[in-house]
Amino acid sequence: MRDQIVGRLQSLQRSFAAFTAGQKTIAVIGGLALVLGAVMVFRWASTPTYAPLFTSMAPADASAVVDKLNAAGTPYKLSDGGGTVLVPQADVYSSRIQLSGEGLPSQGSDGYGILDKQSLSTSQFQEQTTYKRAIEGELEKTIEALDSVDAAVVHVAMPQEELFSTDKKPTTASVLVQTHPGVTLGSQQVQAIVHLVASSVEGLDPKQVTVTDAAGTVLSAAGDGIDSVADTRAQQVKAFEDRMSGSVGDVLTRIVGPGNSAVEVTADLNFDKTLTHTTRYFYDPKMKPLTSTTSKEKYKGTGAGSAASGVVGPDGQLAPATSGSGSGSTYDKKATTEDNAIDKTVEQREAAPGNVRSLHVGIVIDTRSLGASTPQDVQALVTSALGINAKRGDTVTVTTMPFDRSQEKAAAAALAAAKAADAKAATTSMIKTGGIAGVIAAALLLAWFRGRKRRKLRDQATTYVVEQLRARNDATVALPPNPSAAELTGAAPHQLRMAARDEIAAMVERQPEEVAQLLRGWLVESDH
Repeated sequence: MRDQIVGRLQSLQRSFAAFTAGQKTIAVIGGLALVLGAVMVFRWASTPTYAPLFTSMAPADASAVVDKLNAAGTPYKLSDGGGTVLVPQADVYSSRIQLSGEGLPSQGSDGYGILDKQSLSTSQFQEQTTYKRAIEGELEKTIEALDSVDAAVVHVAMPQEELFSTDKKPTTASVLVQTHPGVTLGSQQVQAIVHLVASSVEGLDPKQVTVTDAAGTVLSAAGDGIDSVADTRAQQVKAFEDRMSGSVGDVLTRIVGPGNSAVEVTADLNFDKTLTHTTRYFYDPKMKPLTSTTSKEKYKGTGAGSAASGVVGPDGQLAPATSGSGSGSTYDKKATTEDNAIDKTVEQREAAPGNVRSLHVGIVIDTRSLGASTPQDVQALVTSALGINAKRGDTVTVTTMPFDRSQEKAAAAALAAAKAADAKAATTSMIKTGGIAGVIAAALLLAWFRGRKRRKLRDQATTYVVEQLRARNDATVALPPNPSAAELTGAAPHQLRMAARDEIAAMVERQPEEVAQLLRGWLVESDH
């Protein structure tokens, strides 16, 4: 095995020694490039994947965590200005558990966990302060859970209890938020933070919460409840107007083409919430009475002799007198009392806010793109599409006028120039690349021709040297004697040897590398 390895190394050494100077340079550079590439691939493959250990840490916590990692010999990286520590993926959980057991990071918000550190000697003031800090810590954790928020600081001002409620000051809170780079909190997100803080603190009104970003911009000041509602309503109106404008714009694009029309919609929305109670009473003759009472009275008597008399009935009226003939008198009465049911209908209607009070649409169309259509046709189409109600006060105005296309032409020209420049740059790059490739190909072809020519000359020189050395019996060269060479040439052997020696010396001066390579090849052949 050792002999094979030694033989292989000697063979490689002899092959390298047979190279020309250019071939040796290329072989050395190529070998170094392969070794460097292998080293780079090995380093890339052996580099571990890093994952965040802790994020958004205070500087003191970051310093303590780095010291612990250095002591444990765990590699790490810092990012986000030192607030995030990254360790190899395999060491994340073990390092996190170890550092958490040592109380790191410690500068973060503990939340309700600080309530566990109280003792029996804690005063009422310390207890209230600790409770306030706990609430602030929990709110900070909750706000930092939002996607757009990187860090948050919450301060809550809880006034002391007063004897009279009229003397009690309101609870207030302030929130400082730091968003991710390039992210801005919207109105809805600010309101979400305001109501989140207000709902977490007892007795805190949303109007008493102030929200500020890290740049010092007041996002929501105390007492801005009405303004916030107005802002929300303005956003709803803007969204409704944009939706209507988009619908009309889509229709006009199909008629006059893109960029040939402009639409503006103004909407008046009613955000009043209306609750209506209505009670109706009515009588239905077909319904049966609830109660019915019938009373009947009958009376029958005889008259007295000759006197005309009357009978007083139960109602206090005098009954007609009978004649004096003495015939008897009668009284008959029937009364019916009914209690009829009265039907009742109770109706409760609640009108949702946001209905349209009025809608006004303004449309401008390029005169050159209207074609066979007329403004009246467009007006009728938009009126039907949006449900325009003239009784409600809705209006639709369609105007035609020529559009100013100067900016569009300038933009088109700039775009065409940019495309031409890109095409020219691409062509130039292709030409450069082709030129470089052509130069490299020409160099390779030239090197191939030169190598071929050298190989041909070397073969010719080898053949000539062999023939000359074998044709002359030179004592300085260890070759088999060739006595017939002198007879063939007809010259003296000494003269032939001198001429051959001079010719070989001239060949060595002209082609030293070829002659040296030839001799090395002979020596190798003689070893074998």
